[in-house]
Amino acid sequence: MQGFLGEERSGAVLNALQTHEGTCSRDYLAAARAVLDELVAIPDLIQALPLLRKQGGYARNLLAGNEAVSVWAMVWGEGATTCIHDHHCSCCFGMVAGVLTETWYRAIDASRAVPTEEHERQAGYVACMLPTGPNIHRMQNRGVGDAISIHIYGYDHHLHDSSVETEYTAVAG
Repeated sequence: MQGFLGEERSGAVLNALQTHEGTCSRDYLAAARAVLDELVAIPDLIQALPLLRKQGGYARNLLAGNEAVSVWAMVWGEGATTCIHDHHCSCCFGMVAGVLTETWYRAIDASRAVPTEEHERQAGYVACMLPTGPNIHRMQNRGVGDAISIHIYGYDHHLHDSSVETEYTAVAG
């Protein structure tokens, strides 16, 4: 599928992801990390794309996708935040520009979670997670100006609206 990256680059990204063994293997995660390392190393390419933006929120921009994976550029406006969530698929992301605060949580039941740690994710940062979690977290742009991240999810964007499996409510620890 052609996205904002164009047909040739989208095809190269999707081929590099090695999804022939599925999206829950170590080889897939290593390939996804390599793709993200490459993309975050050329921020001018991503920043030059005509990416959608949403003031005060975040906008998802499909870069490439097929029946196994979807690759998104997310532009985070000032104050943008996700819900506290876990994923139904593998989730890899890399920071292109700006800073996002990632807060990790521990579930105390099926719908509530307590915060456990918090980290600032700056340009160049890359992380990959399998859906064997729980991998409960929230992402926020607490900074000034937009932040841009690239996300590679192990799902077909035609079959699922997002990678979120479960949403949680924060409670004090």
